Amino acid sequence: MKIGFTPEDEAFRQQVADWLATHLRGEFEQLRFRGGPGDEHMFPEERKAWEREMAKGGWIGIGWPTEFGGRGLSISQQVIFHEEYARAGGPGRMGHIGEGLIGPTLVALGSEAQRQRFLPGILEGREFWCQGYSEPSAGSDLAGVKTRAQLENGEWIINGQKVWTSLAHESQWCFVLARTEPGSVGHQGLTFLLVPMEQPGIAVQPIQQLTGTSEFNEVFFSDARTAADNIIGAPGDGWKVAMTLLGFERGVSTLGQQMQFRNELEEVIRAARDTGADRDPLIRQRLARAWAGLKVLRYNSLRMLSGTQDGSLRGEAMIYKLAWSNWHRDLGKLAMDVLGPQAELLEGAPYQLSRLQSLFLFTRSDTLYGGSNEIQRNIIAERALGMPREPRVR
Repeated sequence: MKIGFTPEDEAFRQQVADWLATHLRGEFEQLRFRGGPGDEHMFPEERKAWEREMAKGGWIGIGWPTEFGGRGLSISQQVIFHEEYARAGGPGRMGHIGEGLIGPTLVALGSEAQRQRFLPGILEGREFWCQGYSEPSAGSDLAGVKTRAQLENGEWIINGQKVWTSLAHESQWCFVLARTEPGSVGHQGLTFLLVPMEQPGIAVQPIQQLTGTSEFNEVFFSDARTAADNIIGAPGDGWKVAMTLLGFERGVSTLGQQMQFRNELEEVIRAARDTGADRDPLIRQRLARAWAGLKVLRYNSLRMLSGTQDGSLRGEAMIYKLAWSNWHRDLGKLAMDVLGPQAELLEGAPYQLSRLQSLFLFTRSDTLYGGSNEIQRNIIAERALGMPREPRVR
């Protein structure tokens, strides 16, 4: 992956910037810089309308192959889109899990019937997805999944519980990793199911966070049902499908994430100037280290994107989650130190947080969700470096 961009790429960048400047106005003006991590509870209906607006402009599925309804844009152009989207203050995507995770997985591993059924709803911004992976006893270690499913009379019957399910209350579909082979353990006996959320057998319960918000949930499955053919791969292939999907999670959207991080860093720098903290040499050193760390994340992502875009993970991709989550956590700490005594004061009652206070509290979770630091180090050691596997206690 080259670091620079061609004149054609820069012309495309201007096209993206112009479209965003024209459309992030009027009814969508209030969405600028809203709906990101820690703020995902805000404006859900308006952000769904924004997804439909993006669909009209052809900005959903830009990297998908054209034969599946996408635009087939180059990696360079996809990077440009995500960077310009974040630069313009594009709101947190209600359709991210559909477009960035399950959509590419269906393209890679789904049946033709599944692609025809599910891809148009994602591309048109009218069907939204959530992720049914983590469980109370299987958070970072998906091999411990206990939610079970069995095939009866042409339907999968699902029982169990998922947790930390972002935007489950706003989603029509959930992809669920379930154990379909009785007595199986670890990676064996898992199956990847596509489950409709709007049915009597599913209950969604919000989880209130330190930020006071509740964008993610517990989801309870009590004889929930889905059709027999709503399965990606064969029964027992769930682990392989799940790992392919997680590979897509480390795709070009990582560059957009980093642009959001840059926006946050710039806000911290502005706060340092306002409070006078920028005169402290140690604070200046930490700000410089944060700036340099963000550059390292960018270059590693560009290197990561040099490989195939089929969901397989290169070694560079395996270090990404550990790297960005620790960088972001440290930025939250830096924000509080920059604010000084103001960090301890609420903006209003009963619990009105400033943006930087929300940033600090939310980043406490960065090194936990999506695979804790400990699990990430195991992945790097075992899968990237080929070291012996850690003994598993069953």
